[in-house]
Amino acid sequence: MDIDEIIRLVSGLDGVLAQRPGPGDSGVPEVAWGDTFFFYAPDGVLPRAQPFATIVTKDYPGDAGSRLGASRFRLNIAAGATAFAAHTGHPPRAGVPAADPAATDTLFAHPLYAGAGWLAVVNPGARTAPALPELLRTAHAGARAAHQRRRRPG
Repeated sequence: MDIDEIIRLVSGLDGVLAQRPGPGDSGVPEVAWGDTFFFYAPDGVLPRAQPFATIVTKDYPGDAGSRLGASRFRLNIAAGATAFAAHTGHPPRAGVPAADPAATDTLFAHPLYAGAGWLAVVNPGARTAPALPELLRTAHAGARAAHQRRRRPG
């Protein structure tokens, strides 16, 4: 799967706002320019919440192990504890050493956010592409549920 295929897939889910910051976007750090952030935002307004999935195209400070750039990108998914355990063989907070974060077409515990149930894959291909739509739908459902909880009066 390439970046555009992933963006089309995720943007096709209800209530998704895909943010692709670039030069001139106020309040967005330059390091995020060119990356894509997916939010559940049925009103089309950027929420004060974390994205449920991201596509990063370059290494960030403190997160350079995936060796991103040029033709390498990483899809990050807030998969949740159940899906995380199903794909890694352990719960998110188990503290098990991560797989090689530079390996391509391999689902692995996110190098920084594994404890929160995030999975990642560098350059998804034939091995990982079949699992990604369901993982992205699960992450979307989790973001939708969190949005609904925040909106409840109480």
